[in-house]
Amino acid sequence: MPKRDSSDTPSYSGLLKAIRDGQVEQLQLFPREDEVQVHFKDGRQLRVPVFSNDQQILRTAEAAKVPLSVNNGQGDSAAAGLLVNALLGLLLIGLLVLLLRRSASVAQRALGFGRSQARLQPEGSISVRFDDVAGIDEAKAELQEVVTFLKEPERFTAVGAKIPRGVLLVGPPGTGKTLLARAIAGEAGVPFFTISASEFVELFVGVGASRVRDLFRQAKAKAPCIIFIDEIDAVGRQRGAGIGGGNDEREQTLNQLLTEMDGFEDNSGVILLAATNRADVLDSALLRPGRFDRQILVELPDRRGREAILGVHGRSRPLGDDISLALWARRTPGFSGADLANLINEAAILTARRNRSAIDEQAMNDALERVTMGLSAKPLQDSAKKRLIAYHEVGHALLTTLLPAADELDKVTLLPRAGGVGGFARTTPDEEILDSGLISKAYLQARLVVAMGGRAAEMVVFGPSEVTQGASSDLQMVTQIAREMVTRYGFSVLGPVALEQDGGEVFLGRDWTRSQQHYSARTAKVIDQEVQQMARAALDRAVAMLQPRRELIDALVESLIEQETLDGDSFRAQVARFEKRADSSSKELSAELNVEAAQVAVQTGILNRE
Repeated sequence: MPKRDSSDTPSYSGLLKAIRDGQVEQLQLFPREDEVQVHFKDGRQLRVPVFSNDQQILRTAEAAKVPLSVNNGQGDSAAAGLLVNALLGLLLIGLLVLLLRRSASVAQRALGFGRSQARLQPEGSISVRFDDVAGIDEAKAELQEVVTFLKEPERFTAVGAKIPRGVLLVGPPGTGKTLLARAIAGEAGVPFFTISASEFVELFVGVGASRVRDLFRQAKAKAPCIIFIDEIDAVGRQRGAGIGGGNDEREQTLNQLLTEMDGFEDNSGVILLAATNRADVLDSALLRPGRFDRQILVELPDRRGREAILGVHGRSRPLGDDISLALWARRTPGFSGADLANLINEAAILTARRNRSAIDEQAMNDALERVTMGLSAKPLQDSAKKRLIAYHEVGHALLTTLLPAADELDKVTLLPRAGGVGGFARTTPDEEILDSGLISKAYLQARLVVAMGGRAAEMVVFGPSEVTQGASSDLQMVTQIAREMVTRYGFSVLGPVALEQDGGEVFLGRDWTRSQQHYSARTAKVIDQEVQQMARAALDRAVAMLQPRRELIDALVESLIEQETLDGDSFRAQVARFEKRADSSSKELSAELNVEAAQVAVQTGILNRE
């Protein structure tokens, strides 16, 4: 539309005159805006204001026979209104459909709230086999007959034998209990139901029991099959705390589990496997014959087991030629299968980060430090703090080397780790002690002396008034070991009595009203005195061993500051050279003293004769 120009716009009377003179070709009236659009014969288009309900222009246009049309905009308004109404209708329909679907979903969940949440692994879908589980050969041998029963049940039924209804896998975290259960299902080739015990317990009373019933109903339909319940102590803890009574949801779930395992109905072909780290907290009714007939201990692997586990995880990873799995099995006593898997994985991550094609010895060493000590931090600058830490760690390492009953030194380093560790002296625990579980008094005393090595080194070098709080964690360990020696192992003047037991978390059903102390206040005072005496004796012995070796300590500190890390072999070699020189000097001094004594004796004899 052409832009209106006020200089060209005719007046109302001029518009009427132009219409009468025949200059106007067409008129278009807009009543809502009180304007008329004029189309002149010369091509101009102008808008001219008119009066509301103007009849004069209508009569003039009719007399001059000029076409006049009216545009009131009602058609556009009607279309817009219709579109808005349609959108509102669609919105209401959409909301209604959403509410209906949500209501149906809530109703479906309500109906299935009591159904089991177990995941079903169909027959033959599990690829894990016994060959993939290493380091726990005894447990595999115990479970082999379960696999045989599932494959060939007639061998047992022919002689009237019954396979255990329940098998409880007990062991520390990371030893492979869940992996072992999957291997059983994989070897047997039967359906495998897996669920966590915590999934039975809900806010609403009765839901857990309903899920137990539904789980066994599904298992009976798939028999022969295996049900695996992980962390069964979540529902299997001892009952009878007096809190909640029989209406407690956990107790109802446990009661239903007991009934399903050994009730009026026969669960032929359904074998229940369960795993826990705390078999001591389970209800006695759950452990009786007919339910969990057999408990299989899945322990930490020994050296050969660790080597086998490393070999399993090394199959899928490129190991360098310098990697000796036997050596690393000896360097990782006390590691579980999960720890070893994490060690290999961390070494692979470091190898990829360094753009190398194979895992080498350096990657394994760095992975071991990351797993045991944490991430590395920024190295310390040469300062008084670095030298102080060096003396502290050398004190630990030197006493570890000198004491025959102590663990073997693996390395000592000044490279800090995340968490405020400025340095550390790492030892390799004695594997015979770990495997047998027998700890001698000499070994514990050696641990006390080694733990006091850092404080003793500070006292020898800087003096008693300049010691720091760096030994705070060492003192905590000394206190704990000394207290166990007094109250649990009978290594004190109190005699062969156990005054304390293993600590455990208080839970409903046990230990709720049990007192913490089983001895008098006088005995408690004697215990404190014995603990203090052991700690002082360990510190005095550490100082006595370090005092004559001040020259060796300074030399070791200089080497440690220069290299930042000393492995156990080089550290022991340096100590051996010093001890050899000291022994030679002692022998020479003793010989000189003997010669002088002989000369004095001769002279004394001559004088006596005279």
